Parts: sequence; structure tokens; C-alpha cells
Amino acid sequence: MSGRIRCAIAGYGYIANAHAKAIAACPDTELVAIVGRDESKRRAFAAQYGAAHAVADSAELAALDGVDAVVIALPNSLHAPVAIEQMQAGRHVLVEKPMAMNAAQAREMAAVARATGRRLLVGHQWRFDREARWLRAHVDAGDLGEVVKTKGYGIHVNWGPSGWFVDPALAGGGALVDMGVHAIDTVRYLLGDPEPVSVYARLGTHFGSYAVDDLGVVVIEWEGGAVSIVESGWWNPWMDGPEASTQLFGTRGYGRLFPTGLTRVEDWKPKAETVSFEARADHCDQHTYDGQVAEWARAILEDREPEPGPEHGLTVMRICDAAYLSAREGRVVAP
Repeated sequence: MSGRIRCAIAGYGYIANAHAKAIAACPDTELVAIVGRDESKRRAFAAQYGAAHAVADSAELAALDGVDAVVIALPNSLHAPVAIEQMQAGRHVLVEKPMAMNAAQAREMAAVARATGRRLLVGHQWRFDREARWLRAHVDAGDLGEVVKTKGYGIHVNWGPSGWFVDPALAGGGALVDMGVHAIDTVRYLLGDPEPVSVYARLGTHFGSYAVDDLGVVVIEWEGGAVSIVESGWWNPWMDGPEASTQLFGTRGYGRLFPTGLTRVEDWKPKAETVSFEARADHCDQHTYDGQVAEWARAILEDREPEPGPEHGLTVMRICDAAYLSAREGRVVAP
């Protein structure tokens, strides 16, 4: 491919702004089209970010010339069908988390990506966070010893979404697939992407009148023996850390993400490492989305699998499917 990658964004909601800014920040990409049902909103979004085209739906986008890649920032129920449609139309895809409504859809997306040779990146943006990468480097270096236990959080305190987020037909689930997926993928990244062995979950609806979960505790056993506790929630009265905050308990040390730091154990005496990072404009900082688009663009130009790619997104969906089944049946499930 020569020249810049011509991108479209399907959606014009809150998260689409982060993707539009990331596309603008990447020297290898440019925004050329916006997709959305509301004509005034899609035209306003296109004008704000300098996109030449504003079309009503994904079918119209598939027929539009001059588009190489598509960001899908739509309700979860549309992730798989729109991604498949656009890959079959020759476009590379960046799909927001969760990858799909379930693992079956995610597998189909992965199969289409392989068959078409399109590069599919799944939007688990915490992998591009500078603090997460710092902690992953220490894990890889063995500074914590063997990580045997983790705790992670994906919780909204005194707040929760509305609209399609609380409609199971459109979202596929509640706080687990909205917030818990951040904690699941972040800890998997920090551990070096092990395979899940078993899942046990308790999920419930306690803070709202919707038909999806707003409180959850998921226990994941990983290949190699580490065990992760993941908490998800909306409208909760308290949280032990912000979105994607993760604690790692190792045989030779303790690491934490948000607040980020490391305590090594030497001769059974703790030795804390002081670290400082660039101030964040927002917890879900724009640099994570910038890194995500940059990786997607490099993968397209280098014709290689991006990270996180289809298998990363599929693994998270397998864990979520297993968690919902475990909660319904009260048993441990192999994902």
C-alpha cells in the first residue's frame, strides 16, 4: 500500500472522538468518512474532523470508493456483522471492545480476517498504556518472580450507562462486557498472554432495573497456575482502583497498575521502586488510543497480525461466555 491509509469511522459517539483524534495523530492514516444514522450528527462529526464523506450505513460505506480501513464504534450487536461486511469488502478493521456478542461471533470474525487477509485489531487499548508497558517489562524481566495471584478492576462508581448498553439484545451483557473486559485483557497482557484454564463467576443485578449484570466477581485460572480475581460493576459505591487497575502478587515482589509501582522482595525485605510518569489528562488517556491506531497502521503496512488481534479478542470473549455460563449454573467452566 502506498500513501496514507484512508480510514472511516462507523459511529459518532463518545469513543469515536478518541479514534478520530488517534487517526489524525498518526502520520500513516487519514480520516475520510463517517458512518451514522442521524444525518445532522454524522455531518457535524465529519466536519469537526475533516472527513470528506458522511454516509448513513455500513452498506453505503462498503460501496464507497477510496476507503482502506474502518473503525467500528457501534453497539456490540453490530460489531461482528459490520466487521465481516467490511473485511469482505476489502477493508481492514479496528473493532471496539468487546470484540463481539459472544465467542462464536468472534471466531467467525477471526476466520473472515484470515480468509480475506485483512488486518483485524480489537480495541483493548490498555495494552498501549505507558504504565502498563512499564509493568509488563518488569514481569518479563522476572522482577516479581512467579506471579501467582492477581486482582483487577473494571468498575464505575456512582455511575452507569444507559441506552443500548443496558439492552441485552444490543450489548450481549452488562458491566462484565463493558468494564470487566478491560480488567481481563489487561491482566492477561501483564502476564504475557497465557491461555485461560477455568472460570468461575458470580454475576448479579443490584443497582438498576435493567436486564443485564451490574456487579460481578470472576475467578480465572491461567495456564501456568496463576489465578486472577476480576471485579466488574456499574453504580457501585466503591472501587479499589480505576479502570484496568491491576495488582500482581509474585513470589519475589508485588506490582501494581494505577497507581503504578513495584516492590521487590530481597532477602525477604521489601524494597519499593519509585517511579514517575507523565501526567495524564484523563485516566483513559488519549495516548492509549494513539498507540492503538499506530499499531494497526503498522500491521497493515507491514502485512502482519496486529496486537491485540483476533485471537486476543476471542480469548476475552471465551472468558466472558464462560463467566456467564458459570454464573447461571453455579459451577466452574472451562472456556
